[in-house]
Amino acid sequence: MRLALGITYNGQAYEGWQSQPSGRTVQDHLEAALQRFATVPVATVCAGRTDAGVHGVMQVVHFDTDVRREDFSWVRGTNTFLPPDIAVQWARGVPDAFHARNSARARRYAYVLLEAPVRPSVEAGRVGWVFRPLDGEAMREAAGHLLGEHDFTSFRASSCQSPTPVKTLAEIAISRRGPYWRFEFQANAFLHHMIRNIMGCLIHVGQGARPPEWMREVLAARSRDAAAPTFAPDGLYFLGPVYEEQWGLPAQAAAYHWLP
Repeated sequence: MRLALGITYNGQAYEGWQSQPSGRTVQDHLEAALQRFATVPVATVCAGRTDAGVHGVMQVVHFDTDVRREDFSWVRGTNTFLPPDIAVQWARGVPDAFHARNSARARRYAYVLLEAPVRPSVEAGRVGWVFRPLDGEAMREAAGHLLGEHDFTSFRASSCQSPTPVKTLAEIAISRRGPYWRFEFQANAFLHHMIRNIMGCLIHVGQGARPPEWMREVLAARSRDAAAPTFAPDGLYFLGPVYEEQWGLPAQAAAYHWLP
């Protein structure tokens, strides 16, 4: 039987999603909790890996098991063995053809940024921070140059394992609520550090260090050296994958909106 789970987590205490020898990742904790509940080893596949310090608002995983439990039992039982900053939100039986990563048609992320003269305290680790004012229209104009299918090598980490730098970026929505900026991204897939590198460039433009058309030059350069430094992971949230309705997953698996 194949099961899908929806997972939320605060990434501050973890070395990212993917299992590491240290055992200090979200996947390590999830699989340990699943094993304690099911009393057999469980190996999960996720919809999208997240880096150290990055949060998950709706991560989706699947795994195969012979253990038979009600959906609510998988949720409550697994959560019993998870730390308080990781929680299973739902469980669903899915067809064997479903694959958490390969069945996703798109992925959504949000970056939450605080614009304030003083660094965050209560929100530390949960928002990015800038102390210089940002120009929203300039950032939106710059973001427009990235929409569509492009070679995003300029925004790719050197450790990226993707077989191709070509991705289709369908949306960058930029909004503001009080001192908080929200940058929302949707693409068929993302490169390692792609959003954090885009954020570094958008902030350069927003603070007036570069004109909006500079973003087009960075993209065309296909060189990481052409872009701004990688921005902090603190305010980055994986909102979740987008699946077709045929898989019968909860609606929040496709889009989940949150802002502090």
